[in-house]
Amino acid sequence: FLAKGLSRLAPGVTMKVVAAPATSGRPATKPVAAAAPTVAFGGLRLRSYPSFTRIVLETAGPIGYAIVDQGAERGEVRVRLPALRIPAAQLQEIEDGLVKSVRLEPATGGALLRVALDSPAGQIKDFSLQDPYRIVVDLYRTKEGAEQAGAQGGAMQPLRLVVLDAGHGGHDSGAVGPTGVQEKDVVLDVTRRVARMVEDGGLGIKVVLSRSTDVFVPLRDRTNFANKQRADLFVSIHANAHPRAVSEGVETYFLSSEASDTEARQIAAIENGAVQLETAASRQKNDALKNILWDLAQSEFQQESSVLAETVLDSMTKSLRLVNRGVKQAGFYVLGGAAMPAILIEIGFLTNPKEEKKLSTPEY
Repeated sequence: FLAKGLSRLAPGVTMKVVAAPATSGRPATKPVAAAAPTVAFGGLRLRSYPSFTRIVLETAGPIGYAIVDQGAERGEVRVRLPALRIPAAQLQEIEDGLVKSVRLEPATGGALLRVALDSPAGQIKDFSLQDPYRIVVDLYRTKEGAEQAGAQGGAMQPLRLVVLDAGHGGHDSGAVGPTGVQEKDVVLDVTRRVARMVEDGGLGIKVVLSRSTDVFVPLRDRTNFANKQRADLFVSIHANAHPRAVSEGVETYFLSSEASDTEARQIAAIENGAVQLETAASRQKNDALKNILWDLAQSEFQQESSVLAETVLDSMTKSLRLVNRGVKQAGFYVLGGAAMPAILIEIGFLTNPKEEKKLSTPEY
């Protein structure tokens, strides 16, 4: 009613109202007028791209919101956030040609996010995600604005921190080659080498490892670690296995609820098998990861993860002249819940005698 009525009362102004997602097990309560904000603020992130600007608001729990587009003349988009509790007002300037600044300030019963525009937005898209709870608002440039931003090279934010995840570890050996080379040892060695190369390369990028020794880390804890580190990228490194010893090459994956093919589904099942080696309590926590997989059609970083997977695979296959097995999608638990672009790399087949020998060679 509000959305339809507002457009008639104030032509050029649009409104969208989204209710807070239902929380299972919580009894229904009657609304209380001007109730005190109850959901804590988690963080505000901005990302600028040639075609759109993304605003991500993280909260401690589910909340509803209303988006009001004030129209091109007023040059502002407002997001009303009832129930959100913020410690103080904050302002972030972006000035990417579309968005001038974003201000989050207290409001009656909650908070207000005010997006000041430098130029009219062509389209506004929004969605909410869980684990952690996030509201995502994408403001798209008009066709003319996108072309201009593309010509200027956009305003991409630099990478600052990358989490590298060596697969398996401890009592989980992963794949094992014909001569006994274990996946957990190979990928840990590779991960350490990558970390040194990045940090010694003068790129200004910090690298943090999900495990730096031969220890077992539950799948869920790996992306949780990356989220706590506020990482810009999450890369999980693995070595492959296949019943056919002649299988060879490298492939990269990003998360999807639907596998791209039968083989991708099988690889995911093998890697997800590590769940069975976790404690009963940890396995119970992983049930939440299964639910995450079904929300991936609107995942905040799925497109970016796809581009990252393509970039990494192209670089690896060209520089080392390896067999390119392609970019694939599958439901890898280790990637579930990552609040940043996340990929999984299979660097070769330990079950292939030739590739096992190469993967155990330091020079390779």
